[in-house]
Amino acid sequence: MKEESLAQKKDRLKNILARLKQAIPDPRTELAFHNPFELLVATVLSAQTTDLTVNRVTPELFARFPTPAALAEASLSELETILRPTGFFRRKAQHVKELAQALATRYQGVVPETMEELVTLPGVGRKTASVVLFHGFSRPAIFVDTHVGRVSKRLGLTESDDPERVERDLSELIPEKDWGIAASRLLLHGRRVCLARRPLCKTCPCTDLCPAFPTFASGPLRRERGGV
Repeated sequence: MKEESLAQKKDRLKNILARLKQAIPDPRTELAFHNPFELLVATVLSAQTTDLTVNRVTPELFARFPTPAALAEASLSELETILRPTGFFRRKAQHVKELAQALATRYQGVVPETMEELVTLPGVGRKTASVVLFHGFSRPAIFVDTHVGRVSKRLGLTESDDPERVERDLSELIPEKDWGIAASRLLLHGRRVCLARRPLCKTCPCTDLCPAFPTFASGPLRRERGGV
């Protein structure tokens, strides 16, 4: 693909997102939650595990500890037992307890609605904060996880592996009002189609707009197609 101007890249991304809208019309988060507090905790727990696994443990977690104040008083041993299936359960138990304590003492049990405040909470980085801002409060935000980062780089939307740089690059290409919905579609596209090791290019609606497609078409994809 030839070198693009910023305007050309914006136009290409607009076409990509239009196609992903057809493929993923309802790009809501796959984490189950009822309020911003539950979403915040679930997103912290989703590190290095699947949303499905998190969704299996959070009903019991929130049934026992439905508020930040209640979770702040939970014993680490009880939290570790509940969170064991998510992996790294000791660290996660410590994180969610400290997170709940911070919410209870600094924010009167209310999840803050700004990036600046959210990232001061234990275990909360920009990605987690952005997920909560968009899915919990309908605020404009771009969340960059491994899927969004991988898809963005393959599509030639960024040259960086640094999540904050990827976020800045995407923010220059996407209108602010569309940040969250675009990031959601890129994430789910990476999770379902543009896989890390063997991207499913045969089912991707964007191959003609993807600079990385020729690489996969002449490598793993060609082998999967029987050498065609």
